Amino acid sequence: MDESNIPIDINIGKLQDWLVSRRHVNKEWQKNIIAVREKINNAIQDMPVHNDIAALLSGSYINYFHCLKIIEILKETEADTKNLFGRYGSQRMKDWLDIARAYEKENLYLAEAAQMLVRNINYEVPSLKKQIAKEEQLQLDCDKKHMEYLKSESSSKSEFSALCKQLGIEGKKIKKELVERLKELPEIYDKIGNSLKPLLPAIELYSAFSKYVIGEEAPKVLPLLQYMVEHGNTTVYEWTYGEPPLSVEPDPIHIEVETDTQGAGDQIDFGDNAIDFGSIDASAAIDFGDGDTAAEIDWGAVDAAPIDVDISADVAGISLEESGIVVEEQGLGGGVATGREALTLLDNPLTRNQLVEQLLELESFLKMRMYETATAESQTFSLMQELPSESESSLAAMLATVQAAAASLTAPEVLHLHNVKHSPRYVDVLSAQLEQRLAVCGKAARLAAREAERREAAEARAAEARPRLQRLLRATGDLQAQIEADISKKYKGRPVNVIGGVKFLQ
Repeated sequence: MDESNIPIDINIGKLQDWLVSRRHVNKEWQKNIIAVREKINNAIQDMPVHNDIAALLSGSYINYFHCLKIIEILKETEADTKNLFGRYGSQRMKDWLDIARAYEKENLYLAEAAQMLVRNINYEVPSLKKQIAKEEQLQLDCDKKHMEYLKSESSSKSEFSALCKQLGIEGKKIKKELVERLKELPEIYDKIGNSLKPLLPAIELYSAFSKYVIGEEAPKVLPLLQYMVEHGNTTVYEWTYGEPPLSVEPDPIHIEVETDTQGAGDQIDFGDNAIDFGSIDASAAIDFGDGDTAAEIDWGAVDAAPIDVDISADVAGISLEESGIVVEEQGLGGGVATGREALTLLDNPLTRNQLVEQLLELESFLKMRMYETATAESQTFSLMQELPSESESSLAAMLATVQAAAASLTAPEVLHLHNVKHSPRYVDVLSAQLEQRLAVCGKAARLAAREAERREAAEARAAEARPRLQRLLRATGDLQAQIEADISKKYKGRPVNVIGGVKFLQ
């Protein structure tokens, strides 16, 4: 076998040691390369304007093979300085020829080229690839976070819109809009009060059932609910004393509306100027004209109904004399309803809660009767002729009516408005919740925009690094081919292969 065809394989990691061991380069070559690098730095300060030279000097570490290309270019640009003996008078040409000779001394160029090749393959190329991969991963992370922030923004907007729709407001001036909506409460309460009339059959069935089980001495069931079915949503005063008041003087609503959206005169806040009727004595008695003390309405002994009094109790047995109300013989009755007594039954928190409880009580009774009717054992509990007809369908209809009434009373919109009217603190909490959702929307939008900017920046850095990587790969491939060809010359043209070179980085 011809020895000239036997390839020489050199591992990239052993290339420099191989050159030293074969005595192609001196192991202390790095000390001598410093002077060469200084000459190159000085020479590039004075270069002719040429596109190929500019390409060689841009972004590349100048090595021996670059110097040879520069010399070939200078042979064209400095041709007019050539004398009769074939020598160049140009200082530029002399400088680069001197650099080439310094490189060739003790094969300094080969040692430096081998070091550059190893550094590019082991460090520079992997570093650029890692940087590009990092920027691409950052783009994916930014896209993911961007979508999460947009989702959060959309969710908060939906929650804000849903709550505003539930409250019946636009959400621009929250407190002011809530206060304005309070004007609709009386109409809402009257509508709910009128809707209770269809509950009468269910109440009668429950009353008959109680009398059958307990006896005629059974107490009146669901007194407040029965009263509202018959009279509607009257004032607490009328429910308590059995007659309507002469006048109603409700307490003012204490809600502070935002000062930045309206003047102080528009605020519904009367501070400490709330009217107190609790101290009226006999001297303030109302005289209707005949001077008879028996015809006077004496308010001195009347005390406003305390909050904790169970006004759902049966008041049918309370006489007007016991209540402190004196009625003239002509029939003119009632007094002034103030404080809690001035509120309607649905507006007063205490009576409203009692009504809800009584509706739930009636609902539970109907559900039990339906269960008893639907089971075989129900025959034992049947009240036969003592009760009205109670088929399963009629019980289901009664139950649906009760549940509809309870649902209208406990609807979120009604609950919110009721709490707003009776609790200024609730208004602040509700406003804070809405404002918090708006703040979350704004923050999520800003974060989404920031992630979009980060993604664009990462994409720009990756786009800038990719051409650099391609140029470095080409330059490294050329350098490896030049080293292999140079070593091959030293071994009579035998093929030389650097194993683990640039081909493994493609």
